[in-house]
Amino acid sequence: MSGHSKWHNIQAKKGKADAARGKIFTKLGRELLIEVTQGGPEPAGHSK
Repeated sequence: MSGHSKWHNIQAKKGKADAARGKIFTKLGRELLIEVTQGGPEPAGHSK
């Protein structure tokens, strides 16, 4: 049953990586929403 253990290890690594990636996208999405709602009409004034 070595295949099961290997799949479990891959699944655990992928889950951890996906959670970290999701956290980053959530943070960027929130920042983008704040900039859009508070930024005003001039795009040059937004943070990059």
